[in-house]
Amino acid sequence: MAQGQMAPGIVSGRLSSDELTSNFTDLHPPLAPHEAAVAADRCYFCYDAPCVTACPTDIDIPLFIRQIQAGQPQAAGQTILEQNILGGMCARVCPTETLCEEACVRETAEGKPVEIGRLQRYATDDVMASGAHPFERATSTGKTVAVVGAGPAGLACAHRLAMLGHDVVIHEGKPKPGGLNEYGIAAYKSTNDFAQAEVDWLLKIGGIAIETDSVLGETISLEGLQQNYDAVFLSIGLAGVNALRADGVDKDGVRPAVDFISDVRQASDLADLPVGRNVVVIGGGMTAVDAAVKSKLLGAEHVTIAYRRGRDAMGASRYEQDLAASHGVRILCNVQPVAIHGNGAAAEIELEYTASHDGRLTGTGETVRVPADQVFKAIGQALDGAPEGLTLDGNKIAVTGAGRTSMTGVWAGGDCAAGGEDLTVTAVAEGRDAAMDIHAALSA
Repeated sequence: MAQGQMAPGIVSGRLSSDELTSNFTDLHPPLAPHEAAVAADRCYFCYDAPCVTACPTDIDIPLFIRQIQAGQPQAAGQTILEQNILGGMCARVCPTETLCEEACVRETAEGKPVEIGRLQRYATDDVMASGAHPFERATSTGKTVAVVGAGPAGLACAHRLAMLGHDVVIHEGKPKPGGLNEYGIAAYKSTNDFAQAEVDWLLKIGGIAIETDSVLGETISLEGLQQNYDAVFLSIGLAGVNALRADGVDKDGVRPAVDFISDVRQASDLADLPVGRNVVVIGGGMTAVDAAVKSKLLGAEHVTIAYRRGRDAMGASRYEQDLAASHGVRILCNVQPVAIHGNGAAAEIELEYTASHDGRLTGTGETVRVPADQVFKAIGQALDGAPEGLTLDGNKIAVTGAGRTSMTGVWAGGDCAAGGEDLTVTAVAEGRDAAMDIHAALSA
């Protein structure tokens, strides 16, 4: 097939521009002031609130909800942002149903938690809409820190360091900052270019410069950063994609789900985006759900998520699974890919049923074929291009304490660092905590 030519069945313009605009509206529209007041009234304001313990960034949730109840959304936003400077994006993308809202006493008692995520968005959006930045930069310390990667961990680290008076330069390999917030979040969860608006707002603290197209191992080196800066924070994410072990993975129409999600996020016109008629997504996490739902919203007729284990083992929460189902996505569990068939381009995928024996997954020998002119791989990502000399823990950078690596003066956090879940909110917490540890080290 000629370079640049699309595989048969993968075409653009399956839906009209009006249909696409409707499909990609905000998944959870913002609360109006009265709605926020009513939602806040449901909070019990627990003294030893389990929702706070469940929040990776330790936001004082009862306090900010009480502030909303009292008609002070700006104060509520300040409470949130003191702990989580990317609280606006986290309010949109956090799996609150398995974090703070799952721990909510209302959820335990009634099966309907306080809408913590939507209340957090209400408060942080109010702060951002004011145009002012709620934090002041301390007197310059004269120290400089290099942050590699402008994703959630890097941005959180940079903001906290700048607030403490350090000068920060963020080196970002892509053309735009934001990391997964910009390139990897489902378009229906973050609308109206919110990721870039949040970055612009965050930079108002001052003391932060961003150099894009600055790639570790190509245009910059860790050794050079160590020589030119007082400290280095690595938040390089997971750029590699795990290999799919099946015949035919090199056929046209087979590609990583993260690339597809990025294309949708960066598209100037959704009508120009090609999508298959029959789409199969391999994987069981939130990336798989995002790719599947986006395919449906773009006009794919049949979309299937194929996951090798049972539903209870899926990385995507039950809420995310139900979201996929509500959009007409079929979830096929206990199957694993063995081959992708087609003459040069994908036409169908052959899946083998699986069984678990003593925790070990095995194929049963029984197979099924599903039409698939487009196959997305959402089977996890891997660290790509870790600097030499750093100790690894599995396929991630080994860290101790608040992100200290095996190299003196080098910290790491976010998805590239071992420990913790690969969530935006976890990355923010790790970036913030590393910044405080860097500050302590530079102040010693």
